[in-house]
Amino acid sequence: MEHREVVVIGAGPAGAVAAALLKRQGHDVLMLERQQFPRFSIGESLLAHCLEFVEEAGMLPAVQAAGFQVKNGAAFACGNRYTFFDFRDKFTPGPGTTFQVQRAHFDKVLADDAARQGVEVRYLQEVTAADFSGDGPLLDVRGADGRSYQVKSRFVLDASGYGRVLARLLDLERPSSMPPRKAIFTHIEDRIDDPGFDREKILISVHPEERGIWYWLIPFSNGRCSFGVVGGENLFGGPGEDLMTTLRAMADAAPNLKRILKNAVWDTPANIIGGYSASVERLHGPGYALLGNAAEFLDPVFSSGVTIALRSSKLAADALHRQLTGAQVDWQAEFADPLMVGVETFRAYVQGWYTGEFQDVVFYERAQPEIRRMISSILAGYAWDRTNPFVANPQRRLRMLSELCRGPEAPPVPA
Repeated sequence: MEHREVVVIGAGPAGAVAAALLKRQGHDVLMLERQQFPRFSIGESLLAHCLEFVEEAGMLPAVQAAGFQVKNGAAFACGNRYTFFDFRDKFTPGPGTTFQVQRAHFDKVLADDAARQGVEVRYLQEVTAADFSGDGPLLDVRGADGRSYQVKSRFVLDASGYGRVLARLLDLERPSSMPPRKAIFTHIEDRIDDPGFDREKILISVHPEERGIWYWLIPFSNGRCSFGVVGGENLFGGPGEDLMTTLRAMADAAPNLKRILKNAVWDTPANIIGGYSASVERLHGPGYALLGNAAEFLDPVFSSGVTIALRSSKLAADALHRQLTGAQVDWQAEFADPLMVGVETFRAYVQGWYTGEFQDVVFYERAQPEIRRMISSILAGYAWDRTNPFVANPQRRLRMLSELCRGPEAPPVPA
């Protein structure tokens, strides 16, 4: 049996940042990753708020040196309508730019930097059992050679993403409040020559006839893009369906995308993911906490996944450092409740996107600049800033603003 202070399950962004934050505070950290990096992962468009946590973890120089595409905002299109939000023009202080990344490279940059800072990273390690009934967490792990071993620690952080290791092993999973949806996606050589296309922004397009169907187009710095379409669970992905044929037909159905991607080389097989929205009974328990997608994932529409993951890493690392140094920690008050402030903010706007309320706000042509700055802050990831009225009471204010945007008068700035 091996004894460690902290074990982090998963070497993605949440795990790497949490591990580095703890290591920088003097703790012994072992990070176990089931796959071998680099490995493909979806979710390539970061939000500006992410960089605050990357910087605190000492990883910003490595990320800046990696040559990723700079991102300064989000653009929205539907038919002949087009608008954008610049993250540098926002209500909440903080970084106004971020990056659009190929996650295989980005995740490895973070994991490698965690290792550089002294975190022990082991790849091809699968956690097969977890016991939290004793005097410390006990994990059964199957190594790259197929042999099993045990690791006992003082605490476990589960950052296993869609693998949801502890949620499965401890029977913590519960149905998500979000309706089930599917996404078809691929990476393409985009060859975009449209003068109106801004590579420094993610482009979110709405199907011209079905408001519940939307597309992402995320440019990278190497002339490639991530492209995908999201729709209802029964929209595509049937038996024998050719995913690439479906994806290209869906792209052609949106006139702006058909124009922008007219020269694209569709050189990577399309893939499909469904049932991605997830939730759990609780975010923590005696000896463990769940980070990022290992606990809660809403929807890809506003690229909130990595931001929620890194915010959870910061909250958990701070609480765990205090606990390991002798303090009494209320994990609900210091970790779960603060994290859910931003999760519920994002949830309100994701739900509003699919009901059409938030689309009304996004495409409103006479919005007051101050309201746009408040919305820009949320789109940039600052969903925990309760001084922003659209964070403090997101559902009610979004509903009110949507009703005003549908009417003849310009909406007032909320008090």
